[in-house]
Amino acid sequence: MSRLREHYKAEAIPALTKQFGYRNVMAVPKMVKITVNMGLGEAISNAKLLDVAAEELSVITGQRPVVTKARKSIAAFKLRQGMPIGVTVTLRGDRMYEFFDRLVNIALPRVRDFRGVPVRSFDGRGNYTLGLRDQLIFPEIEYGKADKARGMNITIVTTAKTDDEAHELLRIMGMPFSKKEQ
Repeated sequence: MSRLREHYKAEAIPALTKQFGYRNVMAVPKMVKITVNMGLGEAISNAKLLDVAAEELSVITGQRPVVTKARKSIAAFKLRQGMPIGVTVTLRGDRMYEFFDRLVNIALPRVRDFRGVPVRSFDGRGNYTLGLRDQLIFPEIEYGKADKARGMNITIVTTAKTDDEAHELLRIMGMPFSKKEQ
């Protein structure tokens, strides 16, 4: 069992129960899944970029990504329906906790001028989305082999009903929120 799952059971559940007054352990919010998405608009002209991005994402997450395809055609972007334009990975269980642990404790502190992640990135239903500008903050990616910086979106899905509950859950789990916005 992962270190972060132990932390959730030992510290997060009692703290959240005390703060929000849950009567049942099953009512306490928990992380359900983390999706990591890389959108590659330039893959329209160069399909090999998709393979490179998929390889990098599989090294970062430890799981093989799924290629996402365009839902509809957009003539201005020379995009047709069904063209591959990105890669995504959905992490659950121990892989999710391991990835979250590496994200919070290793990758995010490597961001230049890092002062915490924004608090306003909750969606109103207890889910949190974080955008990263480049994949090089993960130590698994070798700096010399990466041809260019590619951004990614990381969405953390929780069972929390409100943003306050989700914020408190992620704060207890170690997410470094910025101090100035709280």
